[in-house]
Amino acid sequence: MVGVTGTLVLAGTPIGDTADAPPRLAAELAAADVIAAEDTRRLRRLTQALDVRPAARVVSYFEGNESARTPELVESLAEGARVLLVTDAGMPSVSDPGYRLVAAAVERGITVTAVPGPSAVLTALAVSGLPVDRFCFEGFPPRKAGERLTRLREVADERRTLVWFEAPHRLDDTLAAMAEVFGPDRRAAVCRELTKTYEEVRRGPLAELAAWAAEGVRGEITIVVEGAPAPGPEEAGPAELARRVAVREEAGERRKEAIAAVAQEAGLPKRQVFDAVVAAKNATGSAPREGKAP
Repeated sequence: MVGVTGTLVLAGTPIGDTADAPPRLAAELAAADVIAAEDTRRLRRLTQALDVRPAARVVSYFEGNESARTPELVESLAEGARVLLVTDAGMPSVSDPGYRLVAAAVERGITVTAVPGPSAVLTALAVSGLPVDRFCFEGFPPRKAGERLTRLREVADERRTLVWFEAPHRLDDTLAAMAEVFGPDRRAAVCRELTKTYEEVRRGPLAELAAWAAEGVRGEITIVVEGAPAPGPEEAGPAELARRVAVREEAGERRKEAIAAVAQEAGLPKRQVFDAVVAAKNATGSAPREGKAP
């Protein structure tokens, strides 16, 4: 776009130890025309630790004012400003403010770049001891118990390693829900206060971690959970097949599609999965909602 010379810089900040700040972060803090910070007080502490005295105009940019402040920042960018976006820790827009501003800048044809920095997601994955070749980041689980169970059921059969953020006061309930949905023996790691003085990584089965968390946990939390196993036909008995169909139904799939998907995953005929669902319904005294075999 003609006349647009500004640049939006997404700057990763330390997740704990300020010594982890990349050298370029200090340079960008000094060179910015505008600094949008999730918490201006934390920004002040960071610049003091890095011995930087920014000349930029500093504005707050957090969840409560993100929608209202985005157009203002985009106009500054359109006028040629170099706008630096920082959050309290880690990379902006990853479970933090930033996505709206990036999307608006891209739509206006404004250059968007980043200062790579520490990431709680990748750090937790690296130290978890769980497979890291394929993973997915799920953000924060829903706060309400019912919505949390629904979200967990949606990924119950996900084979990639799962990464979550969680507040310390909800950790025990979340781990207990994960043990219920994923199984008590599914391996996991709870990473607490990464790179900080009291860093701790607890590894073990979900049920064991839930019992530990019930005693009370403090600090910033990242949870890493092993992906679902890929069982062969001999490992998927009727009860397990019925459970997988039920999980998919609760996540919103129609029974016919759920049966077809489970049959494909298990390498079995659809009729065999259908029979397992019927047997499970008969065992609980309720008839299946769809009586025709696929």
